[in-house]
Amino acid sequence: MSTTVEDHTAAVTSLLSPVLAAVADPARAEVVALTPVGPARGRVLAADVHSPIPVPPFTNSQMDGYAVRSGDIAAASESHPVRLPIGPVRAAGDPAGTHEPGTATPVMTGAAIPAGADAVVQIEAVDPPRFLGIGAAAGDPGAGVSFSAPAAPGAFVREAGSDVTAGQLLLTAGTRLGPAQLASLAAVGLTTARVRPRLRVLLVSTGHELRAPGESLESGQIHDANTASLAASLLDTGAEVACAFAPDDAEALLSVVAAHPEADLLITTGGVSAGAFEVVRDALEPRGVSFGHIAMQPGGPQGAGMLRRDGLPPLPVVAFPGNPVSALLSFEMFLRPLLRRAAGLRERREVRWLPLAHAIESPQGKHQIRRGMLRDDGSVSVGAPGSHLLHDYARATVLVHVPAGIAALPAGAEVEVWRIDE
Repeated sequence: MSTTVEDHTAAVTSLLSPVLAAVADPARAEVVALTPVGPARGRVLAADVHSPIPVPPFTNSQMDGYAVRSGDIAAASESHPVRLPIGPVRAAGDPAGTHEPGTATPVMTGAAIPAGADAVVQIEAVDPPRFLGIGAAAGDPGAGVSFSAPAAPGAFVREAGSDVTAGQLLLTAGTRLGPAQLASLAAVGLTTARVRPRLRVLLVSTGHELRAPGESLESGQIHDANTASLAASLLDTGAEVACAFAPDDAEALLSVVAAHPEADLLITTGGVSAGAFEVVRDALEPRGVSFGHIAMQPGGPQGAGMLRRDGLPPLPVVAFPGNPVSALLSFEMFLRPLLRRAAGLRERREVRWLPLAHAIESPQGKHQIRRGMLRDDGSVSVGAPGSHLLHDYARATVLVHVPAGIAALPAGAEVEVWRIDE
């Protein structure tokens, strides 16, 4: 009797809950360098981060313009402009210095506001609307600038700590480090961060017929596509992946697993059905992994369980079929949401309900998943159901779900679709 998709999902979730919880354990946190192209991007913080400094660290100008004492131009108007002599220039990176009362200090965006000034008037609002005396160490003694309106204290001034105060909570534990988060850490001068360890996955493709891409093919042989698809999928969840191959020999498969004692999870492809050379089933079933059939097409044959190992703790195993589409759809259904949630990522694909562009049929007792493409009119065109049609999968923009219990749907019927072109 077949197991439902829902029951198998629950079984895999229960199987992986302990190892995924361990990944979130602060005691297993790792320290990574916050270099621009280093290992931190995509990692998840294991602890709260507080800012060691204020940001900005000093009061600075929001505009190119003139720093002034607001009181010096309080009486300025269109009919009675106030003219002030120009003081020394302050560019970004210059020391703040001191503002002389009764002068206008040229300041560039980001430059420190000199002590004594409390407002900035943007360059476009003065006469002349350009900088004078730029490049002179102490300005041009004969140069002056006119103001035709007062400036409120604090105008176009960014106060020290206006973004982040010293000691403020910057990012919380569980935050994924993307571009903005890494920039925030860099802005406060941090060079390392404590992050969750990545799930260590051993991915083993099995099959005497498999050859690596680039190798020549003899009669009866095919290139291994499962390693490419599942390794990429695992990396997309934030996992650390070790890839291996095992022929149709149970002892060889067990030797491959034994060579990776550090793995947190074993994923296999192939060797799980009812054939005469089901290497994964032959090797792992006697050691605690269960195998059966799920009411799903493609991807019916599945395995899951805790693998008993000599001298080591049991290892969670999820075993997928060998057909490339079946393996990738199995990952989408049973593993991707769990692993992405553990990594602090959005776990679910974008889901829509869209009309079919044409009628389809489905095996009534199975949850069928078809590859499809969105059309310009908002409908979805559905491809063939074959588990070997990897090219169709590569061109697809959505996965179309037809639940168990439905044998046929007419054109125009709404179906659940998952966006996979995000």
